[in-house]
Amino acid sequence: MISGIGALQFKSSIGGDDAVTSLLQSGATPSAGGNIGTSFAEALSQAASKTVNTMENAEQVSMQALKGDADTRQVVDAVMSAQQALQTAVAIRDKVVSAYLEVSRMGI
Repeated sequence: MISGIGALQFKSSIGGDDAVTSLLQSGATPSAGGNIGTSFAEALSQAASKTVNTMENAEQVSMQALKGDADTRQVVDAVMSAQQALQTAVAIRDKVVSAYLEVSRMGI
């Protein structure tokens, strides 16, 4: 059984399916854009991985502090870093959803 931050799974809630995730993983590219879709998917994947790693680090430092192996300063630094990473991830998600909704409202 996996517990803690590492147990998080990223799922799309738009339309009740994994449309966005499958689009990004499929490497869909615009006809005139080369491999822009692939690099965008990789950038999102790397950002999500870094966020999860930062949160896992904060969790590990907090556990070390409970055992007496880390001082308060280390815990505060790790938790503040995790908070910034999470706020950034939420902001990026909000922008992606906003862009998706804007594109979906465009006339064809």
